[in-house]
Amino acid sequence: MALTSKITAYDPDWPRLYQSEALRLRQAFGPTLLEIHHIGSTAVTGLAAKPEIDILILVDDSDVAENMTAALVDLGYRRGGDLSAGHSFFKRDVDGVRTHKLHLCLAGHAKAIEMLKFRDHLREDSEARDAYGRLKLQLEQENTKGISEYLQGKEPYIQRIVDGL
Repeated sequence: MALTSKITAYDPDWPRLYQSEALRLRQAFGPTLLEIHHIGSTAVTGLAAKPEIDILILVDDSDVAENMTAALVDLGYRRGGDLSAGHSFFKRDVDGVRTHKLHLCLAGHAKAIEMLKFRDHLREDSEARDAYGRLKLQLEQENTKGISEYLQGKEPYIQRIVDGL
């Protein structure tokens, strides 16, 4: 079973695509947005990735996801499942192709901290970045059950890195 997108070589246009989307999101969220970050593999120079821009928004109100759903729908997003208490997920497709994933977290949420730590580590450690890239390509090649199998395959590597930081 295919992933949402095929893993491709790093595209130097990904930071610009993030900046463009971040501007749209800042305007929609206004003062409820505390921080916005480019996360995930597209945020790490040189790392192969699914060409889907991952974005993390930090807020301080647990009702923001509910209150912002209509505005996000207007921006082309649809609500995914909540990943945990205080961590909501939205996705955006253009012409049937996934382009953006939005993690909306309460400030200080453990998963938000983990995502930022992992991104920063991969940006600083080229060996870890390259090993992660090889793992992702291997998991994509071996994948038979879709995105959940792929995510489960990456989790031990991510957790090992984050636990060591």
